[in-house]
Amino acid sequence: MLPVFLADLDNTLIYSYKHNIGPDTIPVERYQGREVSFLTKQTQQLLKKLQGRMLVVPMTTRTLEQYSRIDLGIGQIRYALACNGGMLLVDGHCDRGWLEQSKRETAESRRELERAAMFLSHEKTRTLEVRFIEGLFIFTKCSDPVPAVGHLQRQLDLSLVDVMHHGQKVYVIPKKLSKGHALKRFRAYLGAQAVFAAGDSVFDYSMLKQADLAAAPPSCKDCLDGFANICIMPGNKVFSEELLEFLLREVAVNGGCGTKG
Repeated sequence: MLPVFLADLDNTLIYSYKHNIGPDTIPVERYQGREVSFLTKQTQQLLKKLQGRMLVVPMTTRTLEQYSRIDLGIGQIRYALACNGGMLLVDGHCDRGWLEQSKRETAESRRELERAAMFLSHEKTRTLEVRFIEGLFIFTKCSDPVPAVGHLQRQLDLSLVDVMHHGQKVYVIPKKLSKGHALKRFRAYLGAQAVFAAGDSVFDYSMLKQADLAAAPPSCKDCLDGFANICIMPGNKVFSEELLEFLLREVAVNGGCGTKG
């Protein structure tokens, strides 16, 4: 079996229009008539080169609707993991068994999610309705997310849920809906021997730690220092290009079978 590459999407392979990734870009996502996400031409070429050597599997916190807007231009993607790993897509279609297992595994966190939704419904800085994504996790937006996150962290049982924010986006996610847990499930699902991962944010850390070999940008160095299996890229070019060049070198040297630290 080919080694697996679990790849975060936003700010790992693709970038929003707000990021300067150079002039040679390809639009990969349209929303409300606008091109909103891009990858570099070099990234697309490297992804195409990687296919056939590794099984490329997107792993994203995006919902199914949000993920479905993306076309990397590299052909049919056999597997993808959306909703922070709670939803498995096979040839673009939801694997209902995987989703139901995700709901069973996160059932113990449901009361905390419902409490989070109640607290957020009264949050004065909230700018978006509170959404219960696929019955798996809570999502909303706040103009001032730090106090809102702090309030939730004081009120909720943090042994059952994580409270995180990315910009103005606020998430309450069951502990058993981490990307790291999804990696373990997917490894067992395929019977994969080697799993590589790449990501750029706190949402990805559990996945990077569970992988046999992983890549992260320099911005993650302080949080991931000390993990022998995680390679921090030098930051001399766009992260997507550096990590794919690194991965192709790894495949050439030893077939991508990195050693987990």
